[in-house]
Amino acid sequence: MNEVWNPHDRLFKEIWSDREAAVDFVSRYLPEGVRRLIDPETVEMCKDSFVSADLREYFSDLLYRVSIEGRAGYLYLLLEHKSFPSSLLPFQLLGYMKGIWDLHLKQADLPLPVVIPLVLYHGRDPWHVEGSLSGLLSSKNPKLQQYVPDFRYHLIDLSRYADEDIKGHVLVRVGMLLLKHVFRADYRERIPESLKLMRELIEKKTGMQYIETVLRYIFHTVEGMDVEDLKPVVERNLSKDTGEWMMTLAEKIKSEGVRQGIQQGMQQGMQQGIRQGLLEGITALIELKFGEPGLRLLPEISRIDDTERLRQIKDAIRVSPDLKDLEKVIYH
Repeated sequence: MNEVWNPHDRLFKEIWSDREAAVDFVSRYLPEGVRRLIDPETVEMCKDSFVSADLREYFSDLLYRVSIEGRAGYLYLLLEHKSFPSSLLPFQLLGYMKGIWDLHLKQADLPLPVVIPLVLYHGRDPWHVEGSLSGLLSSKNPKLQQYVPDFRYHLIDLSRYADEDIKGHVLVRVGMLLLKHVFRADYRERIPESLKLMRELIEKKTGMQYIETVLRYIFHTVEGMDVEDLKPVVERNLSKDTGEWMMTLAEKIKSEGVRQGIQQGMQQGMQQGIRQGLLEGITALIELKFGEPGLRLLPEISRIDDTERLRQIKDAIRVSPDLKDLEKVIYH
């Protein structure tokens, strides 16, 4: 998914990239023992991202440089914005942490800095993922533990927080409340509470720039939400001048969203046509080369949306000497 069309990514990046909000988040939502070792005032945003392009539809990440026990270290914050958790998450985190250490070694030398992985989860399904890397391994024999790389991540599961327990910087509160409820049936009814917090946001010098971020997120994620739906909340909580400004901004965002939606629909239609043509070509090639046994792979292939991946499979069919070789490409 293109970043423009990923509202979770945009909300997350814009709010948690605000230094004041990030310092507050680190001060409140890390385990107490870790907070004592970190100087939140040293939090510094890094521009680097470690999530691969094919996973950006499901994950967003931010990297903070921070002083840990008086030494340079990192906090790596990963937002999982699927409605269900990924069972391979610890393994994915290992790859992202290695990427951070690789980056460090390009700029400095040993020792490697401490990297503390944090996961912010707001999905619909309960969290059931192993809490450590070793939990994914087949053997739990303690005699083997010294040979096994391991770490734990700190989970911030928004479903475990009551709304009144989400405290701190107004940006963090708005962001966490929106993310918490976005996949829930009562999301639309919860919007007024988030909008009330925007009064506090408007009063901040730098707050105005985030009003647009929040409104864009709401219009992207609440089905059928109209500008008029905002009017009662705006009138009850904002002055006349500020309310008029916000309604004008909401009209602008809604109009842009309609235009972008039309463009996106056209692009998706074109991509769907290309995908369908590739699937038809793959079906014909598999049947011609491998017959009935080859057709059993089609359900797996048909689940692939990436057209570039489908092109690779189509090319592989031509050169694969047998089904085992083709399966390696498909399940790679």
